[in-house]
Amino acid sequence: MKEQLYTIPLNDAFAANDECPFCFIERKVEQDLLDFTLGSGSSYMESDIRDKTDKAGFCRMHFQKMFQYGNTLGNAWILKTHYLKMNAELSNEIKHFKPVKAKFTDRFRKTKEINNSMSAWVFSKEQSCFICEQYQDIYQRYLDTFFYMYKKDPAFVEKVRQSKGFCLVHFGDLCEAAVSSLSEKQQQYFFDMLFPLMQENMQRVSKDVNWLVEKFDYQNQNADWKNSKDAAQRGMQKLKGGYPADAPYQYKK
Repeated sequence: MKEQLYTIPLNDAFAANDECPFCFIERKVEQDLLDFTLGSGSSYMESDIRDKTDKAGFCRMHFQKMFQYGNTLGNAWILKTHYLKMNAELSNEIKHFKPVKAKFTDRFRKTKEINNSMSAWVFSKEQSCFICEQYQDIYQRYLDTFFYMYKKDPAFVEKVRQSKGFCLVHFGDLCEAAVSSLSEKQQQYFFDMLFPLMQENMQRVSKDVNWLVEKFDYQNQNADWKNSKDAAQRGMQKLKGGYPADAPYQYKK
């Protein structure tokens, strides 16, 4: 299949020969979103963008990455108007708040339930993030493109087959998306390829981690490292996604 603009990132991700092509894409998209939010284009000075960031806010992880990004003035501008909205909402929640009498059985519940309007408001803010929301929209398009290429391009299928598989997080997303993207027959072929690929590469990373442990035995101090030098970060990535060894992505003036 002739390469199109929308297929290039996926082809690049598989060409990187990474532990997970979707982690590769996730990192690039997140960096682009940090650049958009705080970079030299100064999108944070645009009223329509600030309306969105004021409304959505940011999760703890992305606040940390925004701080590490290094644009202090940009972060301060975003926080300035976001605080105006948050303080107005908090005042409104306090104005209409009414305590709820706890039931006796609530003491014995194993799972915590939201039982008043203030907790519900705080919880909604914890779940809302401008960068996460933007990323999810883009990520869904990449999942759609993945299955479009899988159905249309035999060369791409071979790239998947020869890859190192995926992290467990993106593997789960692929399994879920396959149900709505492929026919039952196509799903069978896909899973017959994907499951052995994941088992093989999970076992490969496990062996690398095991040898990393063995290398710290004095008896193996002169032995070959094999593929174990970066096994700790690759092992973490394979299980949870992301790049644990990455330095903070920072503002480029």
